[in-house]
Amino acid sequence: MAVRTHRTQQERREQTREALLDATIDCLVELGYARTTVQEICARAGVSRGAQQHHFTTKAELMTAALEHLFARLINQLRAAEADLPPGRARVVEGIDQLWEAYSGTLSTAAVELWVAARTDAELRETLRPVDRALGHATLEFCRAAAGGDLPEADVETVLLLSVNFVRGLALDAMIGGGAERRTRLLDEWKATVLSRYLG
Repeated sequence: MAVRTHRTQQERREQTREALLDATIDCLVELGYARTTVQEICARAGVSRGAQQHHFTTKAELMTAALEHLFARLINQLRAAEADLPPGRARVVEGIDQLWEAYSGTLSTAAVELWVAARTDAELRETLRPVDRALGHATLEFCRAAAGGDLPEADVETVLLLSVNFVRGLALDAMIGGGAERRTRLLDEWKATVLSRYLG
């Protein structure tokens, strides 16, 4: 049987789109939103400006798609983590650790760049909102799984919102040069607070 060596047009289009999204995230992390240009993204992706416009007509659309691309990876990471959560109180502790793992690093840096820019860019803000809501829903489902039925629904949502905003703050602290030991201590303190307040 002959082995197919040529990519289909659909495969080439998907590869081009993936290259643009990855290059966009790299630019956001390395250069920041203000210095990220479509020209730089195209150069890093090895894609012509015409090919880029075929996939994304505006910079806001490209930026939002890149964040959605990153969020999809995060959601998959959280779903994969669900299966490995331990039973009992350790389940909640591990769930908070997984949120920190997911919301820090590349995701945090790229997202902060876009959310800050969206404050004064109405088009970007409007395209980001549904993506952010989808991430919020997926994270809530993860938190329900992490709670393992031990918390009332209202408490699950409260712990989620507090935990997500807490780890976002820690991620921002890391971005501006805060000490890793302090972040670890604060994260441990938050886990202890959740256990005593909601599962004590």
